Amino acid sequence: MKVIRTRLPDVLLLEPRVFGDARGFFFESWNEREFEHAGLRARFVQDNHSRSEKGVLRGLHYQIRQPQGKLIRVVAGEIFDVAVDIRSSSPTFGRWEGVRLSAESHQLLWVPIGFAHGFCVLSEFAEVLYKTTDFYTPEYERCILWNDPELHIDWPLSDAPTLSAKDAAGVRLRDAEVFP
Repeated sequence: MKVIRTRLPDVLLLEPRVFGDARGFFFESWNEREFEHAGLRARFVQDNHSRSEKGVLRGLHYQIRQPQGKLIRVVAGEIFDVAVDIRSSSPTFGRWEGVRLSAESHQLLWVPIGFAHGFCVLSEFAEVLYKTTDFYTPEYERCILWNDPELHIDWPLSDAPTLSAKDAAGVRLRDAEVFP
């Protein structure tokens, strides 16, 4: 597996080795030994699967207690995936990284604990699978406003995104409960 460092040192773009032939392809989307060799130590407890239409934006989500590391991959379509460092003691606090993930690229994104996460759908629809290191706990979930002017996230959208009520009501980073 190839590990690609991003502008945020703890956020990793992972390229698995894909074996393809006339029948299709095969790759390991999770192999504990390979990921540990790449410096990623994680115990996953939950798998999630979402399907969204073009223009849907989900996020920027995190859990302030029972925080979750996330390993994200796309199995249909394409998304623009974003991680925002919300660790107040980090030298990269308030900075973001955005990458395009698609079913065709087979790349995965590791978003560790201490980051808010979100994505927007670029294709007609997208199906996203992600593993988490802790269970979903609604009472600890928080949301940072996707278009917080202080974050300056360059979402590749031509129109206003489709948001859930929860995401539309997100708070600005300066007003958010963050990690130490």
